[in-house]
Amino acid sequence: MTLKLLVLSSLALLTNAHMAAYHKAMYCFNGTVAGQVNYNNDDPVSPLWMLQKNDYWFHHFNGCDEFPPAPGDFLELPAGSSFTVEVAANRGVTSLSFNGQFATEWGDGQNHPEDYSITNLAGAPLSGSDCIGSPNMHTQNQSMAAGTAFAISYQSELSEVTIDNLVVFTVRYNTPWKRITSYDVPKDMPACPADGCTCAWVWIPDGCGEPNIYMQGFKCMVTGATSTTPLATPKPPVWCEEDQSTCTQGAKQILIWNQAEGNNIEVSGFDLSGNAKSPAYNSKCGFKDGAQNDIFGTSSS
Repeated sequence: MTLKLLVLSSLALLTNAHMAAYHKAMYCFNGTVAGQVNYNNDDPVSPLWMLQKNDYWFHHFNGCDEFPPAPGDFLELPAGSSFTVEVAANRGVTSLSFNGQFATEWGDGQNHPEDYSITNLAGAPLSGSDCIGSPNMHTQNQSMAAGTAFAISYQSELSEVTIDNLVVFTVRYNTPWKRITSYDVPKDMPACPADGCTCAWVWIPDGCGEPNIYMQGFKCMVTGATSTTPLATPKPPVWCEEDQSTCTQGAKQILIWNQAEGNNIEVSGFDLSGNAKSPAYNSKCGFKDGAQNDIFGTSSS
């Protein structure tokens, strides 16, 4: 079988795949088999549901956290500016495999209408929950995409990262959506240690299937830092759609939900649109779109 046929055969399976943020500085960039490079790597996309903390934390359940990026590879976070990752169902449909020949605007390597939705599928499949099936973004249209986020810990060693030192610093509403996705960095982000910081990409879909969470790791480095003010200790977010004055103020933890242990948010009932409540990286849990500029503590100077 030729390389092209092998790749296309692999990509044909993407309808049921989920999403991850791809960058060379991610954990398990090459997959989870030592000594092998998987150019169709989809190990980071697996959802996390009812797992013990040791298994969901940085995607340990399939060993993703055991494969750090190459030395010197960092996701650069320019203070006061933005950075870009590729959100996709498989590394094979990004610019990071096969010279990008299978990459399109979308995270499944296919072409879709600009106003892609369950009422304008242009031949693409519906998911089993009557949502967009490819890529499996757990949404019916862009406006209903729940939002994704990045969090940062100023610990260089993954083993030292905890829920209490991992702070959400940027959010992008209405994602995941297209493959190229940019996130804004607060201008007051301080510099990382010499060996870098640890970052996480996180996401909780709003319905359209099993109510799971997503979490994957990166080595990251703040660039152009001018501030030395540290980040505050993050607090758990709360559901606050009905009254924004009740939202957690300041630095917030990532959302842990529907796991066997370690959950930091519980919801019940229905949201204002009449759907079952689902925690998310948007205003429903007090997250603003873009850089989270309220995450800082007391100046160290």
